[in-house]
Amino acid sequence: MNQKEISINLLFPVLNERLRLRNGIEKSMEYLKKNVTIPYSLTILDNGSEDETPEIGMELAEKYPEVTYVRVGERGVGVAFRKGIELNESDIVGYMDIDLSTDLKYLSKTIELFQNKPELQYINGSRFSKESDTKGRKWYRKITSMGLVFLLKTVFHMKATDAVCGFTFLRKKAAEQLVKESSNDNGWFYTIEFLLRAERNGMNIYDMPVEWQEDYNTTVKIWKTIKNYMVRIYQLKKTFRQEDRARKEG
Repeated sequence: MNQKEISINLLFPVLNERLRLRNGIEKSMEYLKKNVTIPYSLTILDNGSEDETPEIGMELAEKYPEVTYVRVGERGVGVAFRKGIELNESDIVGYMDIDLSTDLKYLSKTIELFQNKPELQYINGSRFSKESDTKGRKWYRKITSMGLVFLLKTVFHMKATDAVCGFTFLRKKAAEQLVKESSNDNGWFYTIEFLLRAERNGMNIYDMPVEWQEDYNTTVKIWKTIKNYMVRIYQLKKTFRQEDRARKEG
């Protein structure tokens, strides 16, 4: 079977990442040059950094023709993801954490899957699949993450085994459709809503087991994040009910 050549755009949302940005982009570029033959681009989406992130980002964009630096201005992974999809011109678009917690070899697997399976629309990286290999995960972060998955499965009947792995890729049309349907939440929950809406739409999703390494310098504020998740779960459930009601009445 002839593989259709596709292009891929890797989005990297960053906020005050002066310690990790250069390493993350250079490691990604090194991997892509050695292992990927299709056209690729990397987009650094700066959520309003106040450290040296902008200078480093612009230096990397000058060094590598494939790298683009974008100053988003607002804070939050959600707004960065939306902006990246809005600017995207590649066939496949998705985001990765700049700490490269998910092993880069899964980029090659992602490309191969999209090339060989034209029906595939969405790849969702998972730390909690039976075949996944997660290392260095702190016990309290594992409990909160698994607790979130439990809530999403209970409230929304989510089929995926993970919702915030930090490794998500979609076909361009699918991504643009979900942006139109989703809220304007700026935070991490936006990526969860993306996945839940994709499932509601019956999109062809592959829940991909990955090798994942905890980053000990993570900047996530756990209790603030949990509180935000609880509020957003309630709001999204309410929104889904309203949409279902309107669909029935229509």
